Amino acid sequence: MKRLLLTCTDLMAIQFLVPHVKYLSAHGFSVELACSDVGGRLDDLHRALDGVAPIHVVRLVRSPFSPGNRKGYGDLKKIIDGSHWDVIWTNEPVMGVMTRLAAKNARKNGTKVVYMVHGFHFYKGAPLKNWLLYYPVEKYCSRLCDMIVTINEEDLRRAKAFHTARVEKINGIGLDTKRFSSCTVNKAEKRKELGIPENAFFVVSVGELKVHKNHEAIIRALAKKQDPHVFYGICGKGELLEYLQNMAKKRGIAKQVFFFGYRTDVAEILHTADLFAFPSRRDGLGLAALEAMASGLPLLTSNVGGIPDYVKNGITGFSYRYDDIDGFAEGLQKYCRDAELRKRVINNGLEAVQKYDIREVEQTVCRLMEMED
Repeated sequence: MKRLLLTCTDLMAIQFLVPHVKYLSAHGFSVELACSDVGGRLDDLHRALDGVAPIHVVRLVRSPFSPGNRKGYGDLKKIIDGSHWDVIWTNEPVMGVMTRLAAKNARKNGTKVVYMVHGFHFYKGAPLKNWLLYYPVEKYCSRLCDMIVTINEEDLRRAKAFHTARVEKINGIGLDTKRFSSCTVNKAEKRKELGIPENAFFVVSVGELKVHKNHEAIIRALAKKQDPHVFYGICGKGELLEYLQNMAKKRGIAKQVFFFGYRTDVAEILHTADLFAFPSRRDGLGLAALEAMASGLPLLTSNVGGIPDYVKNGITGFSYRYDDIDGFAEGLQKYCRDAELRKRVINNGLEAVQKYDIREVEQTVCRLMEMED
């Protein structure tokens, strides 16, 4: 049985990696986790794993500039050098850098190190400071691992120019398509609960109210369209709530824009909507958009990161630059006036999203962790 050490934040683990830990544990791996506590979710993680894998806590924070990260490096070094690991699978920028540095000696003794990229911080259109800070660090550290795994084509091309011997791409980190496609809800009752008129054209977004999620682009596009039958609802909370509320009010569409806050019934809300908007300024892949696609919604998105991998204009959705308000307004208009277009895009999307299903991705990740061709 191969021994695998998975390093990540508690948030990454609880949100995305628990199914992979369980799958690997059932397919020939003895898995342990080294997690930083950045989200206060370690107790939730213990419950989710249900004894499948032990968790070591490391004192890392997300900021690359924190002097306290030296303690986290020491924690990782102790965990890695204190035992033999066949494979170390690391995730995220700070954890990824510290793990690769801490694993230098282990690699000399045969340990294979795999770095999974969930979206480089440097990308086409990224701020210059991102390129100056993250690019040289990632390029240097690429020589400290045996494989880089990316989740989108742009990052794949970038990583192939680095110093790692092997670079692979997987189709996301795994989406339970059945959970979203099989959801049933009384559409009329759910809309009434949400305050959305039954005959409205309902656009929904899912994501924190933060700058990089760019919800204001859809609010601006909706204001430009000036159609009282179009309603927009956002599932998520964050520091921009008041700013976005004021923006909608100033543009005379406050009664058409709803802020639902954090929701546990996202799948049900998606099944009451007509369109999913995802105007993000940056995203490694955009899991929320894939969830909407699996729910049978057409997509209106930005064209950053991994989104163009599955949003093909006029086929599985429409995508525009994140700051192209006229473009978003145009896409909104196309969907509103053409039911046949919506139906065609939905059918194409339901087919395209299947390769992102967790059952497919689990097998691929397991094969990669075997370090086989």
